[in-house]
Amino acid sequence: MSKVLGGHWALLLGILLIMLGNGMHFTLIGLRGAIEGFSATELAIITSGYFLGFLSGARLTPELIQRVGHVRVFAALGSFVSAGLIAFPLVTEPWAWTLLRLVVGFCMSGIYVAAESWLNAASTNATRGKVLSAYMIAQTLGIIGAQGLLTLGDAATSVLFMGASILVSVSFAPILLTVVAVPSVAVARRMGLRELFRGSPLGTLGIFLLGGVFAAQTGMGAVFGSQIGLTAARIALFIAMLFAGALVLQYPIGWLSDRMDRRKLIFGASCIGAAASLLGWIAGGDLWMLMAAAFLAGGVTTPLYSLFLAYTNDALPAEYMPAASGGLVFTFGLGAIAGPMVTGWAMQWQDPFAFWLVLAVTFAAIAGYAAWRMTQRAVVPVEETESYLNVLPTASVVAVEAAAEWSADNATGAEAGTGRSRDGG
Repeated sequence: MSKVLGGHWALLLGILLIMLGNGMHFTLIGLRGAIEGFSATELAIITSGYFLGFLSGARLTPELIQRVGHVRVFAALGSFVSAGLIAFPLVTEPWAWTLLRLVVGFCMSGIYVAAESWLNAASTNATRGKVLSAYMIAQTLGIIGAQGLLTLGDAATSVLFMGASILVSVSFAPILLTVVAVPSVAVARRMGLRELFRGSPLGTLGIFLLGGVFAAQTGMGAVFGSQIGLTAARIALFIAMLFAGALVLQYPIGWLSDRMDRRKLIFGASCIGAAASLLGWIAGGDLWMLMAAAFLAGGVTTPLYSLFLAYTNDALPAEYMPAASGGLVFTFGLGAIAGPMVTGWAMQWQDPFAFWLVLAVTFAAIAGYAAWRMTQRAVVPVEETESYLNVLPTASVVAVEAAAEWSADNATGAEAGTGRSRDGG
């Protein structure tokens, strides 16, 4: 790992700074929106705008890069993100924030595509697994660190938005100044949803529901904290716990994933998420119960994303993996657009603690469907499954496809030795 860090430190530093800025902006929307008196429904629409933009960016930016060049697109999108972050406190209207979030989401998606392409091009087949793992750790640490930076200023002013803008702007320097060949960007055409569902019903429906969970946690978590009267520092801690849980639980869940039926692990992790969400629902004003609920509910969300990717790859021939990865990222994005809308409506209709109720019901739906799917098809033997790799929901399709290729390459020896064939799951 030290060799990986030594050879890719500039790129990883750039990613860390990007996530610091973007992580600040995510929580700031909830904090400042509450100060401005935006309703839960309005903030839900604003949150969904980011994921709509992100999904659009994932589709369009590879074509832009091929047309005008990697560096130009990267620099242009970065400029728009910096300008957008500064513009939030200048026009504090829900419609304006929705448009700004859509633009920021579009641009951040393109930035991830560019940065991940650089990182992927700078690695070899032998180092790709470690490089991607280091990339995911840098992303997670950036989001957690961003919550600490939020305690250094007042969300009612423009200072924190300016700080987020500066971090995103500075992040481009280590990436653009690194002596790395400009990579080509070739994202596989995504598999159709019907074909994807036919190949892996659990992977397709599960990742759609998980998209709603992840977007609700990251986009509406700060809204929930503001509406129940938490201070800005405690809201930041609450969001940090969502990602700290993922950092701690990713390895043990990944270890289990390569040693047991992944459907059982999906079922178990979803049950933990549902139980943790119920704990948050009944917590009331108990701060530590809320933090424990955030740690566990957030802790299983990111590993579940990787589980669904790995499980779907198990169900498909290796040549279909890139297309399936694109389809899964798209399906996750659709869920991420819908999740905040449902959560915001529930919080507006009932009370802020409906935030947890929606999460609990969604986790329970994933667990129930996984249990049912286990009765429909035989288990794939552990020795015939692909390797698990930590992939964050914030990654673009470039990183997901690279992870799928690494997983397939890592399993090639076992596949050749066993002459395996796969059945859909």
